[in-house]
Amino acid sequence: MSYRIGIDVGGTNTDAVVLDERLEVVASIKSPTEADSGDGVARAIDRVLEASGIPASEVRAAMLGTTHCTNAIVERRGLGRVGVLRIGGPATTAVPPFEGWPRELRDAVAGPAFVIAGGNEFDGREISALDEAAVRAACAEMRGAVDAVAVVGVFSPVADGHELRAAEIAEKELGLPVSRSAEIGSIGLLERENATILNAALVRTLGRMADGFRESLDAHGIDADIYFGQNDGTLMRLDFALRFPVLTIGCGPTNSIRGAAHLSGVSDALVVDIGGTTTDIGVLVGGFPRQSAHAAEIGGIRTNFRMPDVLSVGLGGGTVVRGTGAADRDPVVLGPDSVGFRITSEALVFGGGTLTTTDIAVAGGRLEIDGGRPVSVEPRLREASEAAIRALLEESIDRMKPSAAPVPIVLVGGGSVISPDGLAGVSAVIRPDHAGAANAVGAALGDVAGQGERVFSLRETSRQEAVDAVRAEAVERAVAAGAAAETVEVLALEELPVAYMEDTVIVRARAAGRLV
Repeated sequence: MSYRIGIDVGGTNTDAVVLDERLEVVASIKSPTEADSGDGVARAIDRVLEASGIPASEVRAAMLGTTHCTNAIVERRGLGRVGVLRIGGPATTAVPPFEGWPRELRDAVAGPAFVIAGGNEFDGREISALDEAAVRAACAEMRGAVDAVAVVGVFSPVADGHELRAAEIAEKELGLPVSRSAEIGSIGLLERENATILNAALVRTLGRMADGFRESLDAHGIDADIYFGQNDGTLMRLDFALRFPVLTIGCGPTNSIRGAAHLSGVSDALVVDIGGTTTDIGVLVGGFPRQSAHAAEIGGIRTNFRMPDVLSVGLGGGTVVRGTGAADRDPVVLGPDSVGFRITSEALVFGGGTLTTTDIAVAGGRLEIDGGRPVSVEPRLREASEAAIRALLEESIDRMKPSAAPVPIVLVGGGSVISPDGLAGVSAVIRPDHAGAANAVGAALGDVAGQGERVFSLRETSRQEAVDAVRAEAVERAVAAGAAAETVEVLALEELPVAYMEDTVIVRARAAGRLV
């Protein structure tokens, strides 16, 4: 028998599960996230192995879903310094790289940036020849000043030859990780450039996290293939993740959505994941998270790579409750701050002095905590708090519903106990077994995906040739991410006209398969 371990590191809790060959849950645990996330992961592995009773030698795969990269951007720490080669001069000099970035993030990431002659028009025609001498001169100035390089060609999703050549030169001259924008974002130079810079800045960040994860596995005698969760609810092999660390951003909510689908057996619903700090609501379509059609803002900058369509609100099990419940004088206010992983020392039920939503659930008789203290809350305050929780959840669910008709919801997450069973606009509330560890279950599931996206001029390429090329790219990327080639299938294909560009289309394809 072979097993797999799935771990999800959240802001409040680190969850771990063991799945067997049939992807059934053998054991699941929840452990407070520690200041050093590596220590928290090691502790979670200890506990889940003990709970499962399986020998470490039978673990063949280990999957990690983490907010580590997201936190690094938000907190402006642990990021690499990035040099930028924008291939698009003289046509793209009006707005320089890093324009509009928050000052703190720019100070943490920005290295030397250059606009080099070259690039292409929207239909693939050259703006000018690539100035290879200028690329080499820029690399000479970057030497010793940067940790990674971002290469961004104007309209490189249409024609990436200049971008590819510049990346080859940078790798040879500097020997550093190089991120290419055509592999990361879509049409829209500045947003694609931003996403590529973030990817380059995160290579070292995720590398340190991967080293810590590998060391934790080695310390437990686990010889397993390592995978990271990506933000479409699937997995990618370690070497692929280290090339594209930006794809881990947003994997927490999508892991929960995939885990909810697996645990509940429901393929189409809203998933409401209530953690310790936030509630994330996503749309489950055919067993996978729905992707957002809008540009994503990360750390205060706009990007255009794929992200899940998730609504996050400040409500969780550790959310601080303020007020007395007197609607006219001192109404209840939920958060938005949370005690987070300090809930075990600061919440009333654990002997602390802060009233949280978990305390409201205990006082209302909906939750019992082993070893917890009795919680006494004034009836008016308890009722007002429960009403505020209900109202916030109902409003948030309404914002994500595809129509006014009632929809089923799958309720997961360690903080799901704070939710009432009956909610307006909801046809059914499903609470599956192991709901508290749905995110770790989602991280451990075996689907590996790849996405292809390119822009074509139908004057130069036939529609069928365009579709075939992007389908092949999606399959190739799924295999590169760790899928067994014979199991890969194309799950979605879409063709969109490009505004204001005659006979020009964006073709996107998504493929997925099982682990090798």
